[in-house]
Amino acid sequence: MSQVTITPITVADAPTLQQISIETFQDTFGAQNTAANMQAYLQQAYQLNTLETELANPHSSFFFIGQDNEIMGYLKLNTDDAQSEAMGEDTLEVERIYIRPGYQHRGLGRQLMQFALTTAKQAGKQRIWLGVWEHNEPAKRFYAKWGFRQFSAHDFVMGTDRQTDLLMIRPVDEV
Repeated sequence: MSQVTITPITVADAPTLQQISIETFQDTFGAQNTAANMQAYLQQAYQLNTLETELANPHSSFFFIGQDNEIMGYLKLNTDDAQSEAMGEDTLEVERIYIRPGYQHRGLGRQLMQFALTTAKQAGKQRIWLGVWEHNEPAKRFYAKWGFRQFSAHDFVMGTDRQTDLLMIRPVDEV
């Protein structure tokens, strides 16, 4: 078995990115949302042209994590005006850490978070932040273990349902 790799995603990878986005989002949030709201969100957020636009943004970066030609998940990072909140030039946003259902609990999220922190440090960022659904307890525990602390919240609209994402932040250099 070969080593786990983290590789950049290009616009040519958009169909694969779309498939994994839908699969992981439904797996994580499907049971807590109506089918109609889930379908509306998936159609809006993960249309091929939407993903292609995100991939073309010079302030967003996407990375697959995989092994032996199998894609196990992906990471999306944002800087500058690509961030979902105006956080300034000294921050990096972790917008998505999505691990496919069959590959969870293997340390892949940990590897992607370490990659995000290293990327932020190499880019000279001072802080790293993210949003997490207020009811996603496993993710909240994961981020807390990495030293993230809540500093605010914002709305996240799932179809017709207005939900709350907790905004969490930590210094890049914090041990």
